[in-house]
Amino acid sequence: MLPRISVVTPSYNQGEYLSDTLGSIHDQGYPNLEHIVMDGGSTDNSVEIIRGYSSRLAFWTSERDGGPNSALVDGFGRASGDILCWLNSDDLFEPGCLFEVARFFAEHPEAEVVYGDAVLVDRSGQPIRPKKEHPFNRFIWLHDYNFIPQPSTFWRRQLYDRVGGLDKSFHLAYDGDLWVRFAEVARIHHVRRKWSRMRIYAEQRNQKLRAQSDLEDMRIRARYVEEQPMVMRRAKSVAAKGLRISWKLATGCYWY
Repeated sequence: MLPRISVVTPSYNQGEYLSDTLGSIHDQGYPNLEHIVMDGGSTDNSVEIIRGYSSRLAFWTSERDGGPNSALVDGFGRASGDILCWLNSDDLFEPGCLFEVARFFAEHPEAEVVYGDAVLVDRSGQPIRPKKEHPFNRFIWLHDYNFIPQPSTFWRRQLYDRVGGLDKSFHLAYDGDLWVRFAEVARIHHVRRKWSRMRIYAEQRNQKLRAQSDLEDMRIRARYVEEQPMVMRRAKSVAAKGLRISWKLATGCYWY
């Protein structure tokens, strides 16, 4: 019996990409899928696209919300799956991804969270470069950057509940906040499998609001890293980046 996988998709005026995103989920034919779409009251053709998938959705709505993180919190509150994840309305799952995720958790019953690799694509979906990753390392994560590819990350429901779920006070760095709280109580696993395509373009919220995203990122790290002289912080940052680059070079992460 394949576990139920709940996918939550937050969206707002993403009609340009939404059909491809929904197709990448449902075309896999995963038989125990629960898909929830939380649209923030789009004024483009998004609702028309969502209605075309309505018979395959466990729930969908289109109304004003507090942004994507708020929509995700509400969506996960409705989810009943054993395994949870979210896929933003401009990203894509790779074919067969959900079956591979289900197999991983079946073969590793002790595992509570796992991330795979990804491919960065442009606005039209053309590949830019691979995002192959190394296993989770807390020192690198804290002193370099959040390298975990969000759409390639899956976790068990009980872990999400144990850490208190997503924190609505974050508007941009909520994924990083969730990952590091996962790491406090569970081992974060990594598999060398390409599970998603992450779209990169100038109009993205994280691109447009980079300064705010960086401030939230600093707020997360301040919980775990004591105030130190600037020279010490820079030394650790250089060490973390050097370790990350060396690790990725040694394991072929930079090549197709």
